Amino acid sequence: MAAATRRVTRRRGMTREAITYLLWNDLVGVTRTRGVPTADLPGKREAGLGWACAGQALTAFDSIVDNPWGPMDEARQIPDMASAFDYRGPTGEGWSAVICDSRASVTEDWDCCPRSFYRRALEALRAETGLGFCASFEHEFTLDAPSPVEAGFSFAAARRGNGFLQACCAALRAAGVTPESLEPEYGASQYEIACAPDIGVAAADAVLKAREIIRAVAADHGARVSFTPKPAPGAVGNGAHIHFSLVDATSGGNVTHDPSDALGLSAAASAFCAGILAHLEALVAITAPTPVSYYRLTPHAWSCGFKAIGLQNREAALRVAPSPSPDPARRRKGWNIEYRPSDGCASPYLALGVLVLAGLDGIRRNLPLPPAIDRDPADMTGDERDALGIVPLPQSLDAALDALEADDIAKGWFSPTLFEVYGRLKRWEAAMARESDEASLFARYRNAY
Repeated sequence: MAAATRRVTRRRGMTREAITYLLWNDLVGVTRTRGVPTADLPGKREAGLGWACAGQALTAFDSIVDNPWGPMDEARQIPDMASAFDYRGPTGEGWSAVICDSRASVTEDWDCCPRSFYRRALEALRAETGLGFCASFEHEFTLDAPSPVEAGFSFAAARRGNGFLQACCAALRAAGVTPESLEPEYGASQYEIACAPDIGVAAADAVLKAREIIRAVAADHGARVSFTPKPAPGAVGNGAHIHFSLVDATSGGNVTHDPSDALGLSAAASAFCAGILAHLEALVAITAPTPVSYYRLTPHAWSCGFKAIGLQNREAALRVAPSPSPDPARRRKGWNIEYRPSDGCASPYLALGVLVLAGLDGIRRNLPLPPAIDRDPADMTGDERDALGIVPLPQSLDAALDALEADDIAKGWFSPTLFEVYGRLKRWEAAMARESDEASLFARYRNAY
């Protein structure tokens, strides 16, 4: 980020002064902000800016649910300067931003801060196991641009989006996010940008940066993008698949792989995955957090409708993704697991936090990993699924929230206030969906995300 000097520019007779936006991602996965003159940013590093606690009860639709704070109390949005990044568009116009921790005071964490929630999960994992957590996201989105729709995965679709994709590539890299692939997807006007993994809190920060930069690039190209899980009832869904691996907390080396295991997983990774599967019904209330999310999580949609694990199985909730390299060192480094029932409406901090805590519970209890499946569970008989412990995922947001409330271990990961406010937000969304016709419901999420 540029040095904090009072930089004033003149364009077409207008005087402008640089602003830095303080960002935080809230419980409904929306990035909120307050801006300060960049020259004044050093003075905000200790105490940040105030923000009404009730702001954490905002929906994505310009309303606020009942909450414990009302007009009282305030959190401090304190910038973490290590997360600072810039965006510059094709004309040189742009903005600067830094991601914040929401704190109860300068010296005290706030129990309703998603970023702190994830950090505490990481600290517990490291303290108890000596392990760290490495993760990356595949960002699927719909590009709303006035142009013909080419066939899915086609070079024609790539050419149509070439300028946009090139600009995304450059802007992401400039912000410290490494794009690994940029491509047209299966759906109409659907694209995917997959990014390189990061360790710890940086992995969730990279998601916030990527989503906001992709939105900014689209705007500079006269278009919009939406990360909604379903642009329309019959449309192909947008996922936000999470690839993760366990690493040594000291060296950062990948400790996920064991070549002697049938799935290639180390003992720690197997127990970690078992913990995720044990709590999966509750997890989807966080990782697939909207009513339209459950239109995507259906059988035969390559989005995961069942609780299962499999090697390279895209219909399993957990897909073991082996490294293709024949070199043992590179093979070990690249081995990872993909968590599939996740979408772009989820807060990345909450999503990664609950994965870490579920996995840690699996390690604590040394849970055995269920048998891997090598076919689509929807094609199995009910008896076959029962024998392997394969059950459907919740079919609605209400069902997922019920599962979260019934899971005492998962419920205990949240402070009472955080659990209460998140539940109120999501129950409000579920009730809103029941009162909406399908067309308006899908339009609301398409516009909000």
